[in-house]
Amino acid sequence: MLNQVSSFIQDKSFYFTVYENKIHIMNYKRIIILEDTHISFSANNQIINIKGNHFTLKKLLNNEILISGQISKIEVLHD
Repeated sequence: MLNQVSSFIQDKSFYFTVYENKIHIMNYKRIIILEDTHISFSANNQIINIKGNHFTLKKLLNNEILISGQISKIEVLHD
C-alpha cells in the first residue's frame, strides 16, 4: 500500500476528473484566465478552457485545483 501512495504522490501526469458541478485538475502548468464564467489553463502542450457560471477555485496542493460551479463546456485544444 505504501508503494501505491508513493506512486500517487510522485505522479506528474496531467489529468482532470469531472464530477457534478466540479472539476478536479492535477498537474497543470499555469492558469491563463480566471473569471467567474471562464477558466483557462495550460498543461502538456494543451490549453483547457472551462466555461460556465459562478466558478470558485480551491488550490489543494501544488499544481492541483478544484473548480466548483455550473460547468457548461470543457474544451481541450492541442498545440
